[in-house]
Amino acid sequence: MVGMTNTPCVALVGDRSPHVKSHVRIPRLLDALAERDGLVLDAYWIPTGDAEAPDAVKEFDAVWVLPGSPYESEAGALAAIRTAREDGIPLLGTCGGFQHTLLEFARDVCGLTAAAHAENDPAAADDDLLIAPLACSLVGHEGTVRMTPGSLAESVLGAERTTERYHCDYGPDSRHLDTLRAHGLRFTGEDEDGLVRIAELPGHPFFLATLFQPELAGDGSRPHPIVRALARAATEHAAR
Repeated sequence: MVGMTNTPCVALVGDRSPHVKSHVRIPRLLDALAERDGLVLDAYWIPTGDAEAPDAVKEFDAVWVLPGSPYESEAGALAAIRTAREDGIPLLGTCGGFQHTLLEFARDVCGLTAAAHAENDPAAADDDLLIAPLACSLVGHEGTVRMTPGSLAESVLGAERTTERYHCDYGPDSRHLDTLRAHGLRFTGEDEDGLVRIAELPGHPFFLATLFQPELAGDGSRPHPIVRALARAATEHAAR
């Protein structure tokens, strides 16, 4: 059961599918974390519908909101993110997880209750779209991301620039980002066109979201530094 051993427990929030490459990668990444880095994790898949339940992820040492949107339950994904944010549980959101991390913050912290995701709510008013279709799809794209000096992202990656893989059609609409910044969310990674690709929350033990998918780096035998950092944050949380 979660919380019954000293091994960190990680909630993998997403609707598991053999057709989502990042989901297929997860077991190999967990094995590599244990074998290469000595970071042993107990990972539990939490379907987004189950994540709607009160305290669904409250006893975990980390929450990873995975790609694979549209999720079966937008509400479940948002509930998991809110619990992690409010309870100081290490959080990583990748691709769809990044998009929903911004959506949760906009609604629950900034008061933008009508903020919408175009994939989930195609009938939403244009002014309410926080997550909108990208001008150019990033499905299968690889590109450079520049990190803000002194940020968590830069610390984790150990460099100011990195090349990352994407698999998405949606991203943040820049019109609302200043409101999220004013309420404390920090955008610390941009692509070569200055478009936001990383978000983090200062003051939280570990709160990082990326539009790119670090789980797709290489062949999965060497965990990406961001995945490794989440595992270390989970270990620290379990020790507390």
